[in-house]
Amino acid sequence: MQILKSVLFDLDGTIANTIPLCILAFRKALEPLINRPLSDEEIIATFGPSEEGTILALAPNHYDQGISNYLQIYEALHDMCPTPFAGIVELLTALQSKHVRIGMVTGKGKYCTDLTLKKFGISHFFEIIETGQPSGPRKVEGIQKVLDYFETIPKSDIVYIGDTPGDIVASKQVGISVLAAAWADTAEPEKLKALNPDGLFYQVEDLKKWLLERI
Repeated sequence: MQILKSVLFDLDGTIANTIPLCILAFRKALEPLINRPLSDEEIIATFGPSEEGTILALAPNHYDQGISNYLQIYEALHDMCPTPFAGIVELLTALQSKHVRIGMVTGKGKYCTDLTLKKFGISHFFEIIETGQPSGPRKVEGIQKVLDYFETIPKSDIVYIGDTPGDIVASKQVGISVLAAAWADTAEPEKLKALNPDGLFYQVEDLKKWLLERI
């Protein structure tokens, strides 16, 4: 059985149900600038890069104002997602108590990542955090940077947990195990399953049990 020494987490849709918050913040920030409505699907299709990348895609002529609007609105609306998913804090606490090294690799920008983790009161769990970039997805690069940071830990002892097909693809590309989180309303379990992750979980408690059996 695999013995885990490090667990890496995605943020949006994995640690917390922040995707509806992001969508609403983009809509409120950008629709007045571009004078047309934005659908959930149109916004989600731009995800991968950081928030700046979404604004470049949807409102390129209003980039600076779009960024300013988004950051203010994201923070103002954050109470719609006041806590992580049930069981996440307990999972992080259990991993930390077992001396597992915990990292985060997210496509989210640094400002919003820091804001969300601070509001949840969980920043201290993460030894290293890699965030996104405007120009495109950097999950592969981010995971590799964490692997370099945890240089004494073999790849075979590290697992990534994420909620999107891209998370599975990126983890496989860098050569580490990957577990699919399917507990968010925005998850697409069939798409995750089709990419053959090392595990697919619908409940945080089931993931916790799986992880603790391997520490």
